[in-house]
Amino acid sequence: MTLAILAVSPQGIQTAQTIRSAYPDARLFSTHSGEGVEKIEHIQTFVAEQFSSFEGWIFIGAMGICVRSIAPLIGHKYTDPAVLNIDSTGRFVVSVLSGHVGRANELTRDLATLLGAEAVISTQTDNTGLWALDLFSRRYGWSTRTNAPNLNLPIARYTNKERTALLLEVKDKGTFELERTKADHVDLFYSREGLTARLADYALVLVVSPQRFDTGDTPCIQFIPKVLALGLGCRYQCDPTDIVDHILGEVSRLGFYPEAIGKLTTIDLKKDEPLLKELAERLQVSPLIYTAEELKDVEVLSPSQKVFEVTGVWGVAESTSRYAASLGSIVLPKQKGMVHPGNDFTFALAIERGAERRGHIEIIGAGPGDPDLISIRGRAFLEVADLILYAGSLVPKALTLCAKSGATVRSSADMNLEEQFKLMKEFYDKGLLVARLHTGDPCIYGAIQEQMAFFDEYGMSYHITPGISSFQAAAAELRSQFTIPEKTQTIILTRGEGRTAMPEKEKLHLLARSQSTMCIFLSAGIVDDVQKQLLEHYPPETPVAACYHLTWPDQRIYRGDLKDLAKIVKEHHLTLTTMIVVGEAIDNRKGLSRLYADEFKHLFRH
Repeated sequence: MTLAILAVSPQGIQTAQTIRSAYPDARLFSTHSGEGVEKIEHIQTFVAEQFSSFEGWIFIGAMGICVRSIAPLIGHKYTDPAVLNIDSTGRFVVSVLSGHVGRANELTRDLATLLGAEAVISTQTDNTGLWALDLFSRRYGWSTRTNAPNLNLPIARYTNKERTALLLEVKDKGTFELERTKADHVDLFYSREGLTARLADYALVLVVSPQRFDTGDTPCIQFIPKVLALGLGCRYQCDPTDIVDHILGEVSRLGFYPEAIGKLTTIDLKKDEPLLKELAERLQVSPLIYTAEELKDVEVLSPSQKVFEVTGVWGVAESTSRYAASLGSIVLPKQKGMVHPGNDFTFALAIERGAERRGHIEIIGAGPGDPDLISIRGRAFLEVADLILYAGSLVPKALTLCAKSGATVRSSADMNLEEQFKLMKEFYDKGLLVARLHTGDPCIYGAIQEQMAFFDEYGMSYHITPGISSFQAAAAELRSQFTIPEKTQTIILTRGEGRTAMPEKEKLHLLARSQSTMCIFLSAGIVDDVQKQLLEHYPPETPVAACYHLTWPDQRIYRGDLKDLAKIVKEHHLTLTTMIVVGEAIDNRKGLSRLYADEFKHLFRH
């Protein structure tokens, strides 16, 4: 964002210098002299001449000067630059013009934080917690269309809290956020069939879909995510003249928005076709090229023996579109065309698998136990999940209390793997969201591998949201940096050998040779053996900490020396959910990092 800072007084120049420390590319103008100032003769004349040259203007001085300078220049909110005014004392940062589209509101909050000032924003949606509908395109990467003359009417109906329908035919990061944050006057729909019968009930319809939805006379804003992959096939050296217009015209005629095409793809035999190049330029994407070997197992709706004989695949357009869409469904089957004789071509559309409205499993790291230490993303999934299946022996039930009304919440403590999978699949097959909640970070002793094997076998959609591990919580609660300069730069996460055998190369006594900071999971019950193996290489006086129920309400931490580790664990009856930490990093306050040394120069400190 190109910024112009206009300081009305010498005092304003000082405030401007603080702003420039965070925005070094901003240019500073004033009628007064000062460090870094580009001197101007007359404020209003300068602003009139340069108003459109900058994306944002920051006036520092009286509001009246700002208003009088910009008033004759104001055009339209979709073209005006952002304008802010900061009083000469730096106490208030006011969003004056182009709050949403020009990002003045966003910049106002940032500068208020920088200056320790109060942000003054008058935009209704910002002050009522409502969505800024005109920002969705930039925020989520969507395109926007409306059946109204402009966005003002539908936005007004929404901000006035008139009854609104929200149709989410696909899912992505944006729709996930909308599901969580919708206002009370917004009703949620996942299919157009259910909404069509009730259109008359609504003053406004919001739609997130790659397909058109006709709302008749009801004002509608259509948000178009890039969730489609277009697969292309054509005759050798097909003349592209008029064909690109034809393809995109057909996409539109058949009910899809060309703006929803985020991927263009074909087989390697066609990678040099002029038609592919021209279509890529029009769509502003880089083509994805696949081999027959990659495509051989992709199922298509319209298999062709002739195409198979030539290319090795049963349909170029359909197979490449599905492959590019992570094997999502075909939404527009193969279309044949020939604008000019001898220039045949085919195309098809597939939707990204992750965007389809179907079941999904989110594996979530719960963190070490404190409900406040789950990630924002993890909690967001819990708030909208239809099933929360949590590891009840390790995850506090308090983490599930944010579940939405009507959600099913079950502990997996008494379930075997097959029973867990059966329950998750039951919800998944209904197209619902499953939150599988594991302690800490699921990748560390989370037992998720065997679950993911089931998900892979059945072709199920799943993803992992990481969490804070108990070893990180241990470092925080011990107030220790586990990597000490010139002492230890390695953290080993491991466990002792109990019922689960350890690989020969990972025996504790072998890992102990490094004398790194070692965080030992699931080993309180075999502490005698743990201590014995560690003492083969760590000095007996090495600091240790036995950490029970880290971040839980009944957290207990016991410090001591390695030679006393077993005694500490037994005397305090520590069993499950105990983290053992070993190493000189515990409570260490010696050794300086070079990061903040004066002679250590880097990108941000020259």
